Amino acid sequence: GASLEDFLKERADFVHVFRDSALSQIDEKRVELKSIIARFNPSSKYRIMVMAHWDTRRYADMEADKEKSAEPVLGANDGVSGVAVLMLLSDILKENKLHNIGVDLLFTDGEDMGVYGDPDSWALGAKTFSKDIKEPLPKYAICLDMVGDREQEFFIEGFSYRYAPEIVKKVWSLANDLGYTQFKYSLGQQIVDDHYVLFKNTGIPSINIIDFQYPNALENYWHTTKDTPDKCSAESLEAVGTVISTLIYNEDK
Repeated sequence: GASLEDFLKERADFVHVFRDSALSQIDEKRVELKSIIARFNPSSKYRIMVMAHWDTRRYADMEADKEKSAEPVLGANDGVSGVAVLMLLSDILKENKLHNIGVDLLFTDGEDMGVYGDPDSWALGAKTFSKDIKEPLPKYAICLDMVGDREQEFFIEGFSYRYAPEIVKKVWSLANDLGYTQFKYSLGQQIVDDHYVLFKNTGIPSINIIDFQYPNALENYWHTTKDTPDKCSAESLEAVGTVISTLIYNEDK
């Protein structure tokens, strides 16, 4: 957490840490949470937020092998991939100053501490942030989660389509215009993630870019010990980073 905070302080105009503690529903242990926001061009009233969770799941409880299910999840895709794109964006935003809009990069903690079937037990850092968020609120928010899959395929996440269809259309059409056909005009499943909690608590239109079929419809590395860097690709991260950075500077014109 401290190294990420230092990294952002060297790049952003303003960095703030949101601290909280929460009871993990997985094992009923109290956990300290630390979410971080990095703001660029903070004086601008028109703002966009991009967010990712930087925690990883403490137990690989989707493992078929029960001996492995007590091991932690490395989270190369589920956690690290979104953070990697946000860190790259912070470099770009430092080098290419914004003039007309502001951008907030939010790194949430405690996203992955929930129990299956209980929507309220997930995205705990986003809940804390939602209580403390200051004006001006972002016009919309984009959550990046599980964006590094080598077999990248983004269906439209269900809550995103329900709560912010215009933002989905804006992002997907831009991605397709840039040649990224992995952004599919097809409805995927509904996934409780940071965007869901942010919208529910603040009303900010929020979408999720997520490839939940990791690596594909036949296999599953999600919440297993197989979620490792060799399952991800630089090209996948570059595709998402290019779409989001292009979107930002299109808005800044």
